[in-house]
Amino acid sequence: MSLSPSSSAQSARETIAARLKELRRDAGLSGHGLALLLGWSESKVSRIANARTPPSDADIREWCEACGAAQLAGDLVAANRQAGEMYVEWKRLHRTRMKHAQEVVLPVLDRSRQIRVYCSNVFPGMLQRRAYARALMATITEFQQTPDDVEAAVESRLQRTRFLHEGNRTFALVVEETVLRYPIGGPVALEDQLRYLLEVMGAPRVSFGVIPFGAPRRMWPLEAFSMFDDRQVNAELLSAAVTITAPGEVATYAKAFKVLASMAVYGPQARNLIEEAIASLG
Repeated sequence: MSLSPSSSAQSARETIAARLKELRRDAGLSGHGLALLLGWSESKVSRIANARTPPSDADIREWCEACGAAQLAGDLVAANRQAGEMYVEWKRLHRTRMKHAQEVVLPVLDRSRQIRVYCSNVFPGMLQRRAYARALMATITEFQQTPDDVEAAVESRLQRTRFLHEGNRTFALVVEETVLRYPIGGPVALEDQLRYLLEVMGAPRVSFGVIPFGAPRRMWPLEAFSMFDDRQVNAELLSAAVTITAPGEVATYAKAFKVLASMAVYGPQARNLIEEAIASLG
């Protein structure tokens, strides 16, 4: 198992290694003593503790057990897996064209019952209208210099809309007020997008909130992220898509979403902000 070339992934590896080293010390064990307990070579213990060799799931479980911290193994195993898979460079994600990147999330949506989404920059994908999505994806394609399959990708993204109306899923969607104002696709596309929001706000099982410009900040604006039940978070950075499954980190995002959602306004107040954004388009 080779180390990820991503500096961010390597940083995650080093965090895991440091935590394992800390557990060894808390247990009063030297590297040599731990190696004897586990039946490993001392060099293997050293390589793992110094992030030169990523541990396997079994390595982590055995290490934690030997240090009297078996209860911590689950989170560390999940974090270890995430370190190897969490950073998927956008160009690699899009090398099979953007349509594939849109389709990857459909099975995740299909098996989820509670979806929470926070966006500080664009409208959530499942709410995007055709003109808005086309303009956004064209911009992404140009910036990332990836193959142009914008129309196919838009069609795939629009499939997400059906999840709002099928099954018994619940959706909690929160956006910053800035999202209502960014003219992606121009005034016509933005107005169409905003008017669609007014329609979808009343859908059963959909909660749509807007954090006003002037809302007291109990949480700073974050990267856009989507939560699928309490098992997975997808976050979107400029250079990478991040998949988070470590229970502790998922819980941190759940806590952040709760705070962000508490800052938002809903119902008539959210509708007023949307109508003001429409009026500002002239």
